Amino acid sequence: MTDTAHALGASRTLWDLVERRAELTPDRPVFLQGDRTLTFGGLRDDAERIAAGLYDLGIRPGTVVAWQLPTRIETALLSFALARIGATQSPIIPFYRDREVGFALRESKAEFFATPGTWRGFDHTEMARRLGAKGIFEAYEDLPTGDPSTLPPPPSSGTDVRWIYWTSGTTSDPKGVLHTDRSLIAGGSCLAHALHLSASDVGSMAFPYAHIAGPDYTVMLLLYGFPAAMFEHFAMPDSLGEYRRHSVTVAGGSTAFYSMFLTEQRKQPDEKLIPSLRLLAGGGAPKPPEVYHSVVREMGVQLTHGYGMSEVPMITMGAPDDTADMLATTEGRPPEGMEIRVVDADGKQVPPGVDGAVRLRGEAVCQGYLDPRQTAEAFDEDGFLITGDLGHVLPSGHLVLTGRAKDVIIRKGENISAKEIEDLLHEHPSVQEAAVIGLPDAERGERVCAVLELREGATELTLPALTTYLREQGLSTFKLPEQLEVMDALPRNETLRKVLKYQLRDRFSQSSPSGA
Repeated sequence: MTDTAHALGASRTLWDLVERRAELTPDRPVFLQGDRTLTFGGLRDDAERIAAGLYDLGIRPGTVVAWQLPTRIETALLSFALARIGATQSPIIPFYRDREVGFALRESKAEFFATPGTWRGFDHTEMARRLGAKGIFEAYEDLPTGDPSTLPPPPSSGTDVRWIYWTSGTTSDPKGVLHTDRSLIAGGSCLAHALHLSASDVGSMAFPYAHIAGPDYTVMLLLYGFPAAMFEHFAMPDSLGEYRRHSVTVAGGSTAFYSMFLTEQRKQPDEKLIPSLRLLAGGGAPKPPEVYHSVVREMGVQLTHGYGMSEVPMITMGAPDDTADMLATTEGRPPEGMEIRVVDADGKQVPPGVDGAVRLRGEAVCQGYLDPRQTAEAFDEDGFLITGDLGHVLPSGHLVLTGRAKDVIIRKGENISAKEIEDLLHEHPSVQEAAVIGLPDAERGERVCAVLELREGATELTLPALTTYLREQGLSTFKLPEQLEVMDALPRNETLRKVLKYQLRDRFSQSSPSGA
């Protein structure tokens, strides 16, 4: 990290960071969208005018404001305007509907709710009225403005809870995750430190700005003073023109994004997909080693992958100067200030190289959840967050994730890592995407089921052929899939495109095993 970026990373609040960057490089762009450009100075000035307009509406320091908006310049301006006031923000992913939105509004006790109106054919304002939301206002294009001289001083403390982010809620009600300005700055600093970026780079936001990755990425822009192209709706191949138009050098999001870029690259293998691109980076979902090797080999760019979650926006990140093996097989190293503890079933720390449950402590870790009972269950007696992930730390400090605690399949009393099998399946030439799940089985307890998405033009893949391939790769017999399902597309969420395994379990739990 440069000296300037390091100094900016010590900012007390997000608004403090905005002001300091605007003083340094007021005319440099921060957001690019279509033919629009917002500079760092414009971000500061416009956000302050919007803050005054919001203040006139009755929004005060500590007022809880929910917003469900797409990835647009206006969304960033609204969010920083609220940060200027010191309001408490509750961002909601724009693809969520009545159940999730209603839950978030009730639990956060939101006093205002900003919507995009009708967006992509859905009337969000009508939904807000239907849910009985308070203080509804639309913020897609026209934002309220006022005289900044009427505003109170900006917040001075960065350790007050001012952010409520929502976990996906794929298996139960979402959890309201509590963050401070400092925890978000710490997460963005980790990302910036790992990627070795510079002011000459051009990033990209192809994910929902309402995701925890929104402030994570924006902090990185503010620290280093470079812009990012914003994508209101990401779709391939339609979005390629914007990447090329803005000469994006750094793209990504998650493993699913890497795969989408690869699919487009394979259509014209002799022509670089995005001429300016030099780095793919992301996190939020497991990365099979073969995906790393395919990106480097076929796209001619580097790939660095990291580990993060709503509770801790950035935990580890691969560095561009790591070895190829480390980039392919690990999640990178934590930054200074992030402690990783791997423990056994009794909570005792295990040595490097030994698998266990991953726990975290550091400034980027959230303050807990809206529900105090969930907070009590999430932290151990030493203040480490219990992640639910399994893995080990190498002597070099790199973290290797081996799966989720709930993603371990127990077949006839033997523990099987779904990720181990998935990594091998991704190396098969016919496989585009793979998910391995455990299904209830009267004889075995659970049986191993492989659910595959095949590459375009691939020949049909049978269970015997699949198990033969896995045997040849050295997979132990007791780990071999007993059921094979093929889908046109695996079900995914709308944020970082994670595979929704609970839907696969629901769909295939009543199917008969194919018989290996």
